[in-house]
Amino acid sequence: MTAPDAGRGIGTGVFGDGDTFRILHVSTGNVCRSPITERLTRHALAVRLGDRLAGGLIVESAGTWGHEGAPMETNAEAVLAEFGADASGFVGRELLDDHVIRADLVLTATRDHRAQVISMGHSAGLRTFTLKEFTRLVQAIDPATLPDPDEGVVARARALVRAAAALRGWLLAPSVEADEVYDPYGAPLPFFRSVGDEIHQALEPVVTALTGVPART
Repeated sequence: MTAPDAGRGIGTGVFGDGDTFRILHVSTGNVCRSPITERLTRHALAVRLGDRLAGGLIVESAGTWGHEGAPMETNAEAVLAEFGADASGFVGRELLDDHVIRADLVLTATRDHRAQVISMGHSAGLRTFTLKEFTRLVQAIDPATLPDPDEGVVARARALVRAAAALRGWLLAPSVEADEVYDPYGAPLPFFRSVGDEIHQALEPVVTALTGVPART
């Protein structure tokens, strides 16, 4: 699959800076799933890219019913620590128009979250996916058709989103549940761990596709 030309809502973002690429993770309260996904993404990018992380990839999160100013759930922090990721300094946010406007890629926990982001407008449809949907799509993209990461990870990331958007509709989920990450809020630590593992597995192909650097074995 070769990345098509940029369409409305993807490419350089709606009002985005061409030197940066913003990834926005969205869940409900922004205290469990999206903080885990945000910090696991940051950790994986730092492992793959090292100092090049400062070269333009920005990872954030928010919640459709976000607990503004709230800390991350304790069990979410514990899961991140087990992956070696940093949970410090996290503060919950309610999803605002500006978050969607500035994002180059929005990855949601569920299809309902995706629908809520798209309903906000801002030409978000072509750059908003559930996390698992995006994973499925990027795994079908030939990495040789993407810009070499040495030529700029931001250009590669933008091309990846364009290619994934072009594939949507051709690679459908095998079931309704396949694109969902269920909410562990209030659940015991073992369930948080299972959600953390689920998110980690979904992120691995995404980070590999974004960076062009395979996971360490």
